[in-house]
Amino acid sequence: MNKLAVFLADDHAVLREGLKALIDSQADMRCVGEASDGSAAVAGVCRLSPDVVVLDVSMPKLNGFEATEQIVKFCPESKVLPLTRHSEDAYVQRLLKAGASGYVLKQSSSDILLTGIRTVAAGKSFLDPAVTGTVVGVYVAKSAAKGAAQPNEPSMRENDVLRLIALGYSNKEIAAQMSLSVKTVEVHKANAMRKLNMKGRIDIVKYAVLQGWLEETL
Repeated sequence: MNKLAVFLADDHAVLREGLKALIDSQADMRCVGEASDGSAAVAGVCRLSPDVVVLDVSMPKLNGFEATEQIVKFCPESKVLPLTRHSEDAYVQRLLKAGASGYVLKQSSSDILLTGIRTVAAGKSFLDPAVTGTVVGVYVAKSAAKGAAQPNEPSMRENDVLRLIALGYSNKEIAAQMSLSVKTVEVHKANAMRKLNMKGRIDIVKYAVLQGWLEETL
């Protein structure tokens, strides 16, 4: 019986050891390689051509988004299955856009991860049940919004503030970068969130992903 070849990429050695033990305990799969950063992951995958690559989003040198894009581009025979603690649909959409075949949360059971590995290895997509609903909801919302009039779109300056917030800058840092007062930044943020019916930072990140602002940094 040919076992599924699985490659692990995560910067936490203890987690990798646990995942390796789990995978090697399965009758139908084996761990063929490991990496602690995104750059090493891409090199290892291209050298070993595993069936499935299980990788984290937050890694040094190349993050999970960048590593996924390069693996899909240079080693398309290997399916990428992100394993991360991030449940926000902004992360899910970005990884799927990069070419990932699925998405599994670290908070989920090992059975879900194993099912995900087997599913993507078979050429199908797999989404952790815990994130499926949010992803579907976003796509439904986007479809409904197409062609709809949006008279209260944020101004260019308001969009600039939202973009910097999504990138992780504080109001004080944004004020210094845009040569504005902190109060003015707060007003721009509030106005933009009101126009877009946003409730918090997660909504800002979603909007940033849809605008393509986080292509290099999320």
